[in-house]
Amino acid sequence: MTAVVDKTAEGAIPPGDEPTPAPAAPASHLAGTLRRYPLAAFAALVLALIAFGAVFAPLVGTTDPTALNPAARLQGASATHWLGTDHLGRDVWSRLVYGARVSVVVGLAVAALAVVVGLVIGLFTGFIRWLDPIVMRVMDGLMAIPGILLAIALVSVSGASIVTVIAAIVVPEVPRVVRLVRSVVLSVREEPYVEAAVSVGTPLPKLLWRHVLPNCVPPLIVQATYVAASAMLTEAILSFLGAGTPPIVPSWGNMVAEGRLLFQIAPMNLLYPGIALAITILAVNILGDALRDRLDPKLAKRVGQR
Repeated sequence: MTAVVDKTAEGAIPPGDEPTPAPAAPASHLAGTLRRYPLAAFAALVLALIAFGAVFAPLVGTTDPTALNPAARLQGASATHWLGTDHLGRDVWSRLVYGARVSVVVGLAVAALAVVVGLVIGLFTGFIRWLDPIVMRVMDGLMAIPGILLAIALVSVSGASIVTVIAAIVVPEVPRVVRLVRSVVLSVREEPYVEAAVSVGTPLPKLLWRHVLPNCVPPLIVQATYVAASAMLTEAILSFLGAGTPPIVPSWGNMVAEGRLLFQIAPMNLLYPGIALAITILAVNILGDALRDRLDPKLAKRVGQR
């Protein structure tokens, strides 16, 4: 009889050194994620196209969005004017594409500033016990004021500009980020590894950076998407009310405000920027929901079992 050779027993492959399966390739991991979140992938594609148009606006068939041509006002779609013209003869397509720049810049800037400021305040507020009641009462006071009214007041005092609009929207968004970070810190600071780091005398900045901050990153990424969507909507509302970007700046809020005056004659001049704003905000929110499901281990496990 032929003896069966056990390579592990003979020492050819020592116990515990069996080959481990190779990790999944990045391409297969990406394909799996796309299959699991197809709607989020489509939303990301839509946002990528909007960002591309905003960055490369001069290269996508646009003209000067502020150029006036009264002789060509309120024209329909044509080869020259893809979406027609407004009541001053300005090209609607050009104003729509350049208006995306305002929304993208405001959304990204507000999300970045609100997350950074809220993260710093929330980390120290949640970890330093005597600081908690003081800071949180200030945050509660800011949250008691409607964000849009606070933004209008700040814009009215400082004047209308993109920088002023960004600052006015950041202020009411910071308390929401602070409360989120504080809630995470309150739960993390009771963990054994954090208490061990405190017992050995780890400096507070190093403690927050190495042990507390990593736990705040996943929820902050999700929160940033919602802040960006809210900032885009608030900027459009401010511009619609005349308290946002100057009227000469092509933005979706300004386009809606101007289009409402002649809605019965040229309704599409109001609907085009409104639809663009709605699609952008919807795509950001869908992407935020997918990130929440992906970054939350419990939700990710449920989605994977479907």
